[in-house]
Amino acid sequence: MNGSNVKQEKTPCPRSSSFIMAFFYSQEQLIAFDNEVNAFLDNMFGPRDARVRGWLMLDSYLPTFFLTVIYLLSIWLGNKYMKNRPALSLRGILIFYNLGITLLSLYMLVELVLATWEGGYNLQCQNLVSAGEADIRVARVLWWYYFSKLIEFMDTIFFVLRKKTSQITFLHVYHHTSMFNIWWCVLNWIPCGQSFFGPTLNSFIHILMYSYYGLSVIPSMHKYLWWKKYLTQAQLIQFVLTISHTLSAVVIPCGFPFGCLIFQSSYMLTLVILFLNFYVQTYRKKPLRQDTKENPTGKEITNGFPKVHFIATNGIGNKKAQ
Repeated sequence: MNGSNVKQEKTPCPRSSSFIMAFFYSQEQLIAFDNEVNAFLDNMFGPRDARVRGWLMLDSYLPTFFLTVIYLLSIWLGNKYMKNRPALSLRGILIFYNLGITLLSLYMLVELVLATWEGGYNLQCQNLVSAGEADIRVARVLWWYYFSKLIEFMDTIFFVLRKKTSQITFLHVYHHTSMFNIWWCVLNWIPCGQSFFGPTLNSFIHILMYSYYGLSVIPSMHKYLWWKKYLTQAQLIQFVLTISHTLSAVVIPCGFPFGCLIFQSSYMLTLVILFLNFYVQTYRKKPLRQDTKENPTGKEITNGFPKVHFIATNGIGNKKAQ
């Protein structure tokens, strides 16, 4: 009888051992894959900036990659889940979310202005090493800028939960996914210097945008939101200025990596092409009066631009869906 008991106690051991061995084997495979990916990136882009080594989510590309995959799966599965369910309001959550992004953008704007002023940054072209501690300060802010792109994935999730599927365009998803991944590269190889300009402008625009989004959730504030069209104009000005700033460093170089400037210009070109395509389809094929009538100032923002151009919001729109 004792022998029988001993046998019963020993039975689970092989299974437990197999599970543990499989777990550690999968861990080893993941680590090996991570090493291969990092080696490939290092071979492609060269040595990383040692000043950001050890910072959260930067040493390995896999967290950024997997979070992007989860984001894309959430859109697909979320739309399936919400297909036969009523749209959610999320009013309180949206107010809190937009307030949070507004405050984060304010912090990044102020800190970038102070850090670049302290380091004596050259507005036309700034290299990666000449400002000393100010460069580290800029890099810390740009890490938050990179991380904010992860937070902004929630814009699309709010679309899904509020059943604003028409706003989840290729342009919207492309912009969100590409910005998060590109800024992982920026932080690893060019975390300061010339990289400061775009986030500085974008943080300022985001203060205005997310303030508008937050106020749009409150019905009593709609009558004060007459300045929507000026946000669109500000986005377009930001876009032109960022392109000009990038190309100025190509024309009059200062030691900032030439390949990075070319890549940034090429990436912006894809946004320009997608934007122009959207602009033609939205404004050239739809009468302006009809568009104005359907979307009165301060009540709805449903015309679809990504962050770069202030069109799509994070789920604020159709009042009936609330």
